[in-house]
Amino acid sequence: MGHVDHGKTSLLDAIREARVAEGESGGITQHIGAYKVKIEKGEVVFLDTPGHEAFTAMRARGAKVTDIVILVVSATDGIMPQTIEAIDHAKAAAVPIIVAVNKIDLPGANPQKIRQDLANLGLQAEEWGGKTIFQDVSAKKRLNLDKLLESLLLQAEILELKANPDRPAYGTVIEAKMDPKRGAVSTVLVQAGTLKVGDAFVAGLAHGKIKALIDDTGARVEKAGPSTPVEILGIMGTPQAGDAFTVVDNEKAARDIAEKRRLIHREQSMAHQKHMTLVGLKGALSSGAAKARDLNILLKADVQGSLQALRDSLEGMATSECRVRVIHGGIGNLNESDVLLAAASDAVTLLFHTEVESRASELAEREGVEVRKYEVIYDLIEDVKAALEGLLAPEIVDVIVGKGEVKALFKIKTGVIAGSAIRDGKATRGGHIRVVRDGKAVHTGKITTLRHFKDDVKEIEKGQECGIGIEGFDAVQVGDLLEFFVKESRTRRLSQSPR
Repeated sequence: MGHVDHGKTSLLDAIREARVAEGESGGITQHIGAYKVKIEKGEVVFLDTPGHEAFTAMRARGAKVTDIVILVVSATDGIMPQTIEAIDHAKAAAVPIIVAVNKIDLPGANPQKIRQDLANLGLQAEEWGGKTIFQDVSAKKRLNLDKLLESLLLQAEILELKANPDRPAYGTVIEAKMDPKRGAVSTVLVQAGTLKVGDAFVAGLAHGKIKALIDDTGARVEKAGPSTPVEILGIMGTPQAGDAFTVVDNEKAARDIAEKRRLIHREQSMAHQKHMTLVGLKGALSSGAAKARDLNILLKADVQGSLQALRDSLEGMATSECRVRVIHGGIGNLNESDVLLAAASDAVTLLFHTEVESRASELAEREGVEVRKYEVIYDLIEDVKAALEGLLAPEIVDVIVGKGEVKALFKIKTGVIAGSAIRDGKATRGGHIRVVRDGKAVHTGKITTLRHFKDDVKEIEKGQECGIGIEGFDAVQVGDLLEFFVKESRTRRLSQSPR
């Protein structure tokens, strides 16, 4: 991943010792490619994507096909808008990042400045005491490519990436298309098990039986193991990028599963489940949604100064119970990639002095992503603050409704009755009571018995005398003060929240 023209495909091309970039229109990747590279210690599969839309679209569908992201940054151009966007996408997907500083052979290359700039974005180099692996490379001169691959393998060992080849195959659809000669064709990344010709399978709403497997070099193969990208023939229907691919027992089972999925999909499409909104946060929390304690925000502004001020203000609202996470902040109008990231992260999109591109507007409406536009910075901050207050757990407070004093003690079979005078307010049978002695609370419980003379009563008011039985407490003494209280739930404000 990385900014356009920073050398992503050229770097992969150099690693593969193939000429992928030259065959592309304008030298830019137009489709998703999945390529397997053999090295001494094993094999690495690279996914080369046209920007980050596909990466995010797949994650939005629940697919996590990428174990490690290689962030390609030009040593001459430095950090660019799409570089920051790539970092935010990778972080949102919780995928570890290795930075490849490319074009170090060119005049004016400054790899150390790249490290410094990325450190400000949260990617601290290992040699500077951080956790992110940086590797200086040159795709054109083929410099340090072996070191980059070694870094990948080292990270894979640390992450303990493993898969079982001896089970029915499953994986993820990377790409699907209609070929005029071959019919429906899908690129699938096998993630576990071994896929064989003749296997029945389900992929999203599509199903079928494997007629042929074609590897990334165009050769036909009989089987494909874990971490192997292959094109498959024999699909009924067209799956989407990110759909789960699973081998099942037979074609009938595949057909039945696909049909049930289509029915569920039709029902869900009609219901059109919506993403998080500022207004809907409180309801999401009350319904038990765990994610509601985080308010994810995608922020776009007209200038860098406004963006930074807004980010600082919003992230400073965090409490121990809820927080604001600005998953991506950028300059300029809202685009389709922004909407896809918001959809995948269940984020609210806030715009300050910027507009929405027409295609992004259509996508946001289709995906149910809330987009709010603001002209005044305080309006934006106040709206988020109000939404967060809906996230705070209510504050339970004791409200004193009456006070009394113990005047005498009466022993009965079931315990001790405190003969008391009500000095203020009222006492209620079943209500809460606190016994205070020498300025300290010695017991808190409930009133089990409340008598006026010989009669059981429900309530006693100021100026009257009564007998009070206290739940689980017979050690009451003459002279003890009694506080009668109720518990109330109050909405907390952010200024009252524990830090």
